[in-house]
Amino acid sequence: QLACPLDLGCHSVEVPWTVFSSMGAYKYINELWKKKQSDVMRFLLRVRCWEYRHLPAIHRVNRPTRPEKAHRLGYKAKNGYVIYRIRIRRGGHKKQVRKGIVYGKPSTHGVNEWKSAKNKQSVAEERVGKRCGGLRVLNSYWVNQDSTFKFYEVICIDPAHKAIRRDPRINWICNPVHKHREARGLTSAGRKHRGLVGKGH
Repeated sequence: QLACPLDLGCHSVEVPWTVFSSMGAYKYINELWKKKQSDVMRFLLRVRCWEYRHLPAIHRVNRPTRPEKAHRLGYKAKNGYVIYRIRIRRGGHKKQVRKGIVYGKPSTHGVNEWKSAKNKQSVAEERVGKRCGGLRVLNSYWVNQDSTFKFYEVICIDPAHKAIRRDPRINWICNPVHKHREARGLTSAGRKHRGLVGKGH
């Protein structure tokens, strides 16, 4: 059986021709993102990270950086859907206590190596939701990171737009009960840090 070499930089794999008949464009993009250590992706991520660092912490983008991932999470290239990219500082934080004094049991005296119970992705969604109060946060995904920052793209939806209100597949998010769902841990990232992604939830 004939095979086609799929060149992913330093990772070159032999793929049977029969596989290509069932692979669309998004499948190719998905395979590229799975090989983040390939020469192509390492170069792309390094250049993009340099660009993102010079942009504002929260800014709107015209189109998703990872179209196959965005569409899997509910994004549509139509009116009413908005993408925001956000920069989050990595690592733990100091506990917010006056003069660095924690009054209480010795087990709670730690100040410097405080780890948040929330994941960075959930924090990113909350910050975008606070900045864009009139939009609803649908989902988000990772796009890049370096030693200091993580970068996420957040899919937001305008609940007042007619294209959204008339679409029966997405107009559930227009209900008032879904206001600031990201701040209440109802998105995918929020449910993850709440421990609700396992079986039975």
